[in-house]
Amino acid sequence: MYPFTALVTLLAILFYFFTSARVARARGTYGVKLPAITGHPDFERIFRVQMNTLEWMPIFLPSLWLFAVFISDAAAAAIGLVWIVGRIVYLIGYSRAVAKRGPGFGIQASACIVLWFGALGAILWRLA
Repeated sequence: MYPFTALVTLLAILFYFFTSARVARARGTYGVKLPAITGHPDFERIFRVQMNTLEWMPIFLPSLWLFAVFISDAAAAAIGLVWIVGRIVYLIGYSRAVAKRGPGFGIQASACIVLWFGALGAILWRLA
């Protein structure tokens, strides 16, 4: 059982739903009709936060779970929370200006790197 990792997974999905809802709301606010994904610069930044989150989910979630299985549920969950915090920092920064997205991106990317290399190291250790 991996209850902490499961909870962090649900929180990550909730964050993604939140970013999706922001895009839907921004479409109305900025008059960007479906299927368009360009228009007002504020809409485009909100849209990119959602899409970048989606782009990172297939990297984050398997790495999170493999780390939990091969190393530790609690450690995976703690690093997973760092990833979510990084996504929030990314959202706040990118919503203000494109140039302000870097710190959040760095936090979440670092969390993914730790999860991925940790899982890889643990798997290789067990194979050796």
